[in-house]
Amino acid sequence: MKPSLQLKLTQHLALTPQLQQSIKLLQLSTLELEQELEKYLQENPLLEREDDNYSASIGDSSSGVASEEKKSDEAEVPVANDSNNEDSWLGETEGNYASTSGSFDDDDSDYQDVQAATTSLREHLSWQLGLMSLPVRDRTLVQCLIDALDDDGYLTQSLDELVDALPPELEIEPEELQIALRHLQHFDPTGVGARTAQECLVLQLEALPVDETQQLALEIVRNHLDLLAGRDFGRLKKLTECDDDRLREAQFLIRSLNPRPGATYAALDARYITPDVVVRKVRGQWTVSINSDAYPRLRINSLYAQILSRQRGSGLSGQLQEARWLIKNVQQRFDTILRVAQSIVDRQRQFFDHGEVAMRPLVLREIAETLGLHESTVSRVTTQKYMATPRGIFELKYFFGSHVATEAGGACSATAIRALIKQLVGAEDAKKPLSDSQIADLLGQQGIVVARRTIAKYRESLNIPPVKLRKTI
Repeated sequence: MKPSLQLKLTQHLALTPQLQQSIKLLQLSTLELEQELEKYLQENPLLEREDDNYSASIGDSSSGVASEEKKSDEAEVPVANDSNNEDSWLGETEGNYASTSGSFDDDDSDYQDVQAATTSLREHLSWQLGLMSLPVRDRTLVQCLIDALDDDGYLTQSLDELVDALPPELEIEPEELQIALRHLQHFDPTGVGARTAQECLVLQLEALPVDETQQLALEIVRNHLDLLAGRDFGRLKKLTECDDDRLREAQFLIRSLNPRPGATYAALDARYITPDVVVRKVRGQWTVSINSDAYPRLRINSLYAQILSRQRGSGLSGQLQEARWLIKNVQQRFDTILRVAQSIVDRQRQFFDHGEVAMRPLVLREIAETLGLHESTVSRVTTQKYMATPRGIFELKYFFGSHVATEAGGACSATAIRALIKQLVGAEDAKKPLSDSQIADLLGQQGIVVARRTIAKYRESLNIPPVKLRKTI
């Protein structure tokens, strides 16, 4: 075959370094962005953070939208895990109880926070051990048990396992560890050293003054905790030979106990979020603005820039271009976030006026088509980017959701349906709670067609127990 030359034209997308950087910055969260910028600042001497006082005097335009924003009071908001149902632990199986310690008043909560911040559970227990007059061997065994506790104050290993883990030359007998455990179970907080949730509650009840309510509660926890968790109040009254009033008092006493006594001393696990945008109502319109606390103020180092202007061909010229690209891409990142956030707010105005029940269905494609962006870009913008609103802090992707058909031919968002379910359950008669089928019928009366299985799925996502576990005496 005779060799020949041929020309062929093809099209392909070339990702320039500037475009790659732009995409990367867009998908980062605010915290990740700060970490990435810190790396650039260390590597590039031409890049520096802008001095707020200095930039105010020279009116540097590189700060863009953020320079016009006032300091937001909502700059950092702690986000902590909470429970949607304060007594849900009574409906769980033994060993999975949630803490009810959130019912203390403000003064107690402040004290607990200080304790958690300054003293660990093991330190607190070791301090009490130091105040006891015990033989050295017994003191050592109690300390071994303290070291074996988990963060909730439970002893998760059996005494036989602990004996096997100790050096054989000590010749420790399980009975010795049992005595040491009795010492530990008299320490503060009450219930520490328990091996099961049931034992933890028993220890706390035994520490209370003896009266009829305490005795009934103790009997229930020791022998009928499964019936209480299942809310089988009829069998409970029959087995304990008590009336409604006495059972209600015993139930209240049990609910006041703390099934996680060591959690008070656990390290606080709070995540802090800096919202990227802030939503306010201005002249009757919901308006989005960049949160100045989230906007990094960068600029070119003027001294190095002057040197480069006089010395052509310097090795810093490449870094100068990189610094300019970075400043431009950061500006573009926040411009895109602002555009997407404003478009979301424009479509979810009813949510900001009336709450979750007014949330409308929304998909990424709708925002992408409106702004002339690719769906992947909108996906990056709405992930790990947060919006501060009068109704709280929300991730941008919170405002997107599937829809359910209505009898009128329209659509209702899944978020709105969850809010309606929460309202219906919150207003139900505790003695005759609504079943999933009844909730579906009530929504059907409002023109929202939802299957019972869908109601059950949404109810479970809200951590609302089934009808049997919501029934009270």
